[in-house]
Amino acid sequence: MGSTARDFFSPQEQEEIKDAIMSAELDTSGEIRVHIENSCSGDVMDRAAFLFKHLGMNKTALRNGVLIYLAVKNRRFAIIGDQGINAVVPENFWDNIKSDMLACFRKNQFTEGLVKAIVNSGEHLKKHFPRAKSDSNELSDEISFGKE
Repeated sequence: MGSTARDFFSPQEQEEIKDAIMSAELDTSGEIRVHIENSCSGDVMDRAAFLFKHLGMNKTALRNGVLIYLAVKNRRFAIIGDQGINAVVPENFWDNIKSDMLACFRKNQFTEGLVKAIVNSGEHLKKHFPRAKSDSNELSDEISFGKE
């Protein structure tokens, strides 16, 4: 586990996270992204909301994107769903996912925490936004990184 966003996860762990995203998106039109930065100086939800738009996640056809954001030096994170997914998930859905992630993070199981969040998000996306034959992958499955 490195000290910067780019090397916080090993190449193998990054591949595991990407594979989880690809698998979670197999049967859904929903889109999941993971963005990692060194630090977040302001409100973590504000930063995640900014990045959500900056990454074009608010432009999916069904407004069903999910962003998982981590600021590794501050040990802060956020999850944001677009209005389409927020309209159909239970009220405390994102809080429950964050609690599961935090339980893993407290044990230094960062990859496991992210993968759990991705899988759980994907299950709800599949339930509410099943994949149609005409669906395409609207957003990259690669982890994106902030400035070093």
